[in-house]
Amino acid sequence: MKLIRPARRASLVVHVTASAGWLGLTLGLLALGITATTTGSAVTVEASVRTMKLFADWLLLPLAFLTLLSGLLLSLGTQWGLARHRWVWTKFWLTLATTTATVFALRPGVDSAVAAVAAGGPLPDAGDVLFGPIVSLSAYVFMTVISVLKPWGLTRRGRRLRATPRPAPAPARLESSRR
Repeated sequence: MKLIRPARRASLVVHVTASAGWLGLTLGLLALGITATTTGSAVTVEASVRTMKLFADWLLLPLAFLTLLSGLLLSLGTQWGLARHRWVWTKFWLTLATTTATVFALRPGVDSAVAAVAAGGPLPDAGDVLFGPIVSLSAYVFMTVISVLKPWGLTRRGRRLRATPRPAPAPARLESSRR
């Protein structure tokens, strides 16, 4: 299945916008995490982690899933394919891994930080609010770089598909014009 040009372009715009939003949101989460771990003000710590929770609960997962789904659509609906080029295959698995890490590591870490600070205690562990955004941001920057550079060439499957002769397209039939 190949996407027609308008659908491909629309999917590409959605994918790039969601990916850029995900990267920017993660940069914002990192800034909030740094603020929470370096400030001496309990009010600022609480405001930072509560804002992180708000972003993680309402924005992060929708952007992650939109990026994953639009990337899948593009890979399956264009000549790039999902498993033909190493850079596409790498992006797919990294996107899947970072989405999973968001669900099972980043959000629970932020939730535990909010619970501790809301109970009047200090920020329990700086890693709860720093580790997830640092790892995610590194992965997103790496995925952006390989999206632009498209390194590494074809996968084994891609080389096999390229070597397989394809049937020649049927000749176009000219239809006579009737008046």
